[in-house]
This record gives sequence, C-alpha cells and structure tokens, in this order.
Amino acid sequence: QVQLVESGGGLVQAGGSLKLSCAASGRTSETASMAWFRQAPGKEREFLATINWSGDSTTTEMSVQDRFTISVDSSKNTVYLTMNNLELEDTAIYYCAGRKEVGLGYKKNDYFYWGQGTQVTVSS
Repeated sequence: QVQLVESGGGLVQAGGSLKLSCAASGRTSETASMAWFRQAPGKEREFLATINWSGDSTTTEMSVQDRFTISVDSSKNTVYLTMNNLELEDTAIYYCAGRKEVGLGYKKNDYFYWGQGTQVTVSS
C-alpha cells in the first residue's frame, strides 16, 4: 500500500501563490508516476499535472500550464505543485494521486492511490 498526504493548502488572495506538497510513504516503489487533480464544488475531478519520480517526464494541463508547475524530490518521496497568480476559479480541493502503471496518465481512472486532499480557497 501507498499512503499519500497533501499539505500546503489554505486561504490566499487572488494573484497570490501557494505551494502544495504530497508526501508518499509505504510501498512507494509501486508508483511509477504521480499527479495532481482538483475538484471544485459541483464539478468533476480535473487533471492538472503529472510527473514521473525521476522528474524528466511531465505534463501540465494547458489551462493552467502558465501558472502551475509540478516538481518532485524523489529523495523525500514528495511531489509539489507550485501555483502562481491564483484566480477565484482555482478554489477547490486539491488531490495527489499515484499511478501504478509505467507511463503518464491524464484521467482519474489512470490512478490507483489517492490522498485525502487539501483545500485551496482563493478570495477576492
């Protein structure tokens, strides 16, 4: 089993920045890549970005790629999501996910392990 714990969420003003962390523990060797998703109230869970543990393969959703950056510190088994110039529409619960299969995934069904999520609220 793999446990994922997100942190770093909170309340931020529009235009501000946050850096989310996802610490993986347990049998982390079972995960080939990691990702960040978010889910706003009444909406589907949305893919944001994915990265492999070596950090040399990443994909970021086009709608946020100018503001969000995914990164990894494999020595700490931790994945990060740096979010800049936050907008009201970024308010959501942000989830970290782990994929078992080799290769990157872009849909929630591509991921087996999930964290509990961290709330990000952007205020005007």
